[in-house]
Amino acid sequence: MDIDQSITLRLKNSNQSHLLSYWDQLDHEQRAILLRDINSIDLERITEAFDEIKDQLIETSTDKNEHGETIDQLMEPIPEHLTGSVDKTSKEQLETYRREGLKAIAEGSVCVLLLAGGQGTRLGVDYPKGMYDVGLPSKKSLYHIQAERIRRLEQLANEEFNTKKATIPWFIMTSEHTRQSTEDYFIEHDYFGLKPQNVIFFEQHTLPALDFQGKILLDDKHKLTKAADGNGGLYRALKTRGMLSEMEKRDIKYVHVYCVDNILVRVADPVFIGFCLDKKAECAAKVVKKTFPDEAVGVICKVRDHFQVVEYSEISEKTAQKTKSDDSGDLLFNAGNICNHFFTFDFLRDVCQNHENKLCFHIAKKKIPSIGTDGKRINKPTEINGIKLEKFVFDVFSCAKNFFVWEARRDDEFSPLKNGSGTKDTAVTCRRDLMLQHVRWLQAAGAILPPNTSKQIILADKFHDNDSNSNGIFVEISPLISYAGENLEFTKGQILQLPLKMEMK
Repeated sequence: MDIDQSITLRLKNSNQSHLLSYWDQLDHEQRAILLRDINSIDLERITEAFDEIKDQLIETSTDKNEHGETIDQLMEPIPEHLTGSVDKTSKEQLETYRREGLKAIAEGSVCVLLLAGGQGTRLGVDYPKGMYDVGLPSKKSLYHIQAERIRRLEQLANEEFNTKKATIPWFIMTSEHTRQSTEDYFIEHDYFGLKPQNVIFFEQHTLPALDFQGKILLDDKHKLTKAADGNGGLYRALKTRGMLSEMEKRDIKYVHVYCVDNILVRVADPVFIGFCLDKKAECAAKVVKKTFPDEAVGVICKVRDHFQVVEYSEISEKTAQKTKSDDSGDLLFNAGNICNHFFTFDFLRDVCQNHENKLCFHIAKKKIPSIGTDGKRINKPTEINGIKLEKFVFDVFSCAKNFFVWEARRDDEFSPLKNGSGTKDTAVTCRRDLMLQHVRWLQAAGAILPPNTSKQIILADKFHDNDSNSNGIFVEISPLISYAGENLEFTKGQILQLPLKMEMK
């Protein structure tokens, strides 16, 4: 197989001629794979992207702009009139928001969009994170829990507005590595009771990894390294995979975007949606308060005339510890980003069609398995040897004219699954936080639980990392029974015993 001269010229003009270094060592099939990989990427786009991020390779959080200012000095908190909070809103107003959100759902105007491209590598598994079982008595995965929340919410909307039209389409963005296994998993479990036509899978794009000179790394002599283009790759994928057209065909007006790993996520939260509709927001973010000044979480703030997420590594200790001038004692920069966003469809379409190419790339310096200078593959590099290019979903905040922030309670809405072991963001903490929430729901409904039930759950999970069933101390309520604590009045005055597992019959 000969090389097309146009390919040779393209590679030369993009400073990527090294991709053909091992051509003479490849068989016919391997050559075909390499050419397919080369033809699948936009070399000019890669060159432009590397030119954009060159400065990031040497910048630090203390680097100054042309005015001699650091981002740390430019940060301002979100103005109060652009924020809302579940703790500072009356029950009556929360109910108004809830009904407005449910009404939009009942009209079929709301869809949810799940960012599910991540594998469970840090959890020690080789399958998508959404399929992970955190050890609940029911053995439900993250996907299963979220699917049942969608079903319950559709039921609530139908009951509230005496209709049968409530449908919440579930758009699921996978990656090259998670697409097939995710689809197979949903088929195997009959879509967890959802209609298959309302679960729409699409795949984000990939970009090759680069060395520090901008050259594409080879995963093998006949393969390019490829990695997903970050959760901000959502906007390109929506445009190129036909998802915008699909949403338009379904008359979607409002989109809730969230990340797969939060076991407490309130999918298509009607209160959040109602708040956004009330404020006429075109873009909004749900946040939680930081637990301490140096918590490793980005914060949403104002920088000059637009809103953005500033990563914790960019904030000085002095700025992180600033508190508000009122008597609350709250941190000044307290809006912890949890990847939970609201967009109007019109805003989302405008971003995809007119702003996606302008969103900047971010870099992640990594130890990337690849072919070394000696032609041998380095499976486990001992040092960082390259970069992956990513875009972030929240970078579109700066495009919004009407941007708002809604503060939720952490213990009700945020418990991410990040780590396979340790004390933070593990299967143990996710399982514990979900059970403690269910205890609070039952107590609020008037149920009588054994003394110190919450403490027992905390202590039991401390010593049974992988199996909650072995200790017999658990409380689990199916999302099909209750979405956010409602529908539990039947437990009022009842004396309940542990273990307790409430499922639909």
